[in-house]
Amino acid sequence: MAFEKVKEYFEIKGLGERVTEWEETAATVEQAAEIIGCEPAHIAKTMAFLVNNEPILIVAAGDTKIDNGKYKLQFGQKAVMISAHQVEELVGHVPGGVCPFAVRERVSVYLDVSLKRFDIVHTAGGSVNSTIKLSVPELEALSNPLGWVDVCKGWITHEA
Repeated sequence: MAFEKVKEYFEIKGLGERVTEWEETAATVEQAAEIIGCEPAHIAKTMAFLVNNEPILIVAAGDTKIDNGKYKLQFGQKAVMISAHQVEELVGHVPGGVCPFAVRERVSVYLDVSLKRFDIVHTAGGSVNSTIKLSVPELEALSNPLGWVDVCKGWITHEA
């Protein structure tokens, strides 16, 4: 199961206590924020797309949406989300639990600049009832991204 792989990954890194399992389901940004007790913007949501038929993950602040124009400039094609029934097969996590850790081998990770305005963010932990609290530098170090991108809209530049 994906949660166990994520938990093991964080245990190996000495950060196992950062992975929290909740009794409640946190399959959406709003649900996760309510359970954790933070603003939705502080949820680092992970969205799954296909680029040249290969899965990629974009981790962005919870108050953002993909900007199709910026996405096309960055990746050279229209944004195509991976369908819910293919996410687990292609990425390794169930919808609502997708995170940039312990993913399948050919999955590329990118971090959106919308996250840089925060000190602390919360990602999913491989299941719909788990989260991980990280600083943005920790998120960058632990997710091994190919880089930072600017592909989102709808967020404000100062912390709410």
